[in-house]
Amino acid sequence: MPIRRLPEHLINRIAAGEVVERPASALKELVENAIDAGSTQIVVRLDNGGLDRIEVIDNGCGMSPDEMLLALERHATSKLPDDAIELVSTMGFRGEALPSIASVAEIAIESRVRGADGWRLVVDNGQLMDSGPAALPPGTRITVSGLFARVPARRKFLRSDRAEYAACLDVVKRLAMARPDIGFSLHHNGRLSLSVQADEAQLARVAALTDRALADNHVLLDYHRDGARLTGVAGLPTFSRGVADHQFLFVNGRPVKDRLVTGSVRAAYQDLLARDRHPVVALFVHVPREDVDVNVHPAKTEVRFRDAAGVRGMIVGGLRRALDEAGHRSAQRPSIGALGAWQQEGVPPLAGNGAFAPSGGSWPSSSFSSPAYPGSLVQEHMPGFVAPPMGRAVQDDRPVPTGAAPHYPLGVARGQVANTYIVSEADDGLIIVDQHAAHERLVMERMKAAMAGEHGGVSAQNLLLPEVVELDEPSCDRLESRVAELSRLGLELERFGPKAMLVRAVPGPLGQGDVKGLVTDLADELAAYDEALSLTERLEAIIGTMACHGSVRAGRALSLAEMNALLRDMEATPHSGQCNHGRPTWIKLAHGDIEKLFGRR
Repeated sequence: MPIRRLPEHLINRIAAGEVVERPASALKELVENAIDAGSTQIVVRLDNGGLDRIEVIDNGCGMSPDEMLLALERHATSKLPDDAIELVSTMGFRGEALPSIASVAEIAIESRVRGADGWRLVVDNGQLMDSGPAALPPGTRITVSGLFARVPARRKFLRSDRAEYAACLDVVKRLAMARPDIGFSLHHNGRLSLSVQADEAQLARVAALTDRALADNHVLLDYHRDGARLTGVAGLPTFSRGVADHQFLFVNGRPVKDRLVTGSVRAAYQDLLARDRHPVVALFVHVPREDVDVNVHPAKTEVRFRDAAGVRGMIVGGLRRALDEAGHRSAQRPSIGALGAWQQEGVPPLAGNGAFAPSGGSWPSSSFSSPAYPGSLVQEHMPGFVAPPMGRAVQDDRPVPTGAAPHYPLGVARGQVANTYIVSEADDGLIIVDQHAAHERLVMERMKAAMAGEHGGVSAQNLLLPEVVELDEPSCDRLESRVAELSRLGLELERFGPKAMLVRAVPGPLGQGDVKGLVTDLADELAAYDEALSLTERLEAIIGTMACHGSVRAGRALSLAEMNALLRDMEATPHSGQCNHGRPTWIKLAHGDIEKLFGRR
């Protein structure tokens, strides 16, 4: 087949295939043009997910009639003042997007420069259909109708209206998050779906576009390294989601979906979250323009860094430092279902014998403080009465600190419920601590500190009698290949035949617990994640597994001194607000919450 030049309309359609994949792609280009025009307010209107109509209205600088015609030509733009394409600072290229969209849809462009009359152009699938004066305020209004209506091969591969609308909403959210100085509104099928005001603070804009509860469960980032800067908002590890749909990444103000940045976020949270949980973050990376290539992808959604390792280190370091400074904080989102389980009981009717009895024939027994067991809750069981859940209070006459030194944010222990939860009283409410989850985090942080210390390892505790753990041969092979790494963590193993490992010592911070369970879980961890993780990530994953086995177990009765010691350690330990799996270690019921439960508010 001989080589031939393609006709102009086919060239435009090929270009459109690179830039305009779906309605969200066209919308992204149009909104970016509106941002680059210096707008302070952008309005988006969609019909049926953008399949039938996309309209973008801005109050930017506008275009003259001659500029409107140029904007519809390929390779014509106002966004490159010179030939230094590597130093581009704008969001996109007007001369690329508009002719591409116009070649696969009907597009009407109306624009007015301040101090001049407005003008209108209509192009239908590459053909100029109409032009003339238009009445509109200063700025630009672009309407795209029937996207891919005459390209059935593309149209049939588009998804449902709802799915296309979700993609459009995500595009507007990301662009609105990148520019808190601009007001945005999005209408879908005549209904207002999104509205944010101009000149908002970064935190307020991010919270409005993700989850308003983020305003109370976040850390702020502002980190510098080698001429680069990282700013943004990161949710506490306990403020996480089951999917990574709330991770927003920006490079020099441009929304991107970059594997390097995404991997850096995962690395920063990797020992703070379970592997099926994802943090809520909005990260803004600022690097010199010459150090980043934004022209890697036609839609400008990917970038390439000159110093990729440096950027990754900055993101991981900045996130870790901010999360470290969060200390014992935990996301305080009491479950609505759990709070709803609290019931208000009415006054029971008076029974014939003069005692109160519910209509069901039984009533929870009362708890009395017995002189024989001061401070303890002794249950008096009576015929026909149902015993309540077990709990015990501990005698403690110390007052709750109210700001005077020493100040205890987690309060003073008052008792223990089901030998699992510590109940403490703070100056502003009631705090409930999961003793196993909290101690698990404390043990892990101690082991990490020991690994980073002068001796570079965790102290080992020799077993009086070495213990043999039987496993399958592949598991033994994996453990044997990591003997040196495990030794640094205080776990000394030897191969003991083809299907067994000999344990000579365990990490000192763990004590002698379930040695077999510990070794078996480590073998499973290595099987699942050994190849996917770096050495540091492997070590921290192993430390997390070890810490779980060495923690105070649920079901263990603690003395008052042990409870308070645990609370004080939590206040002094970073990340103690969540366990190694990302679950909260404590929750608070503020005085206002308690008053609501009793109908006082």
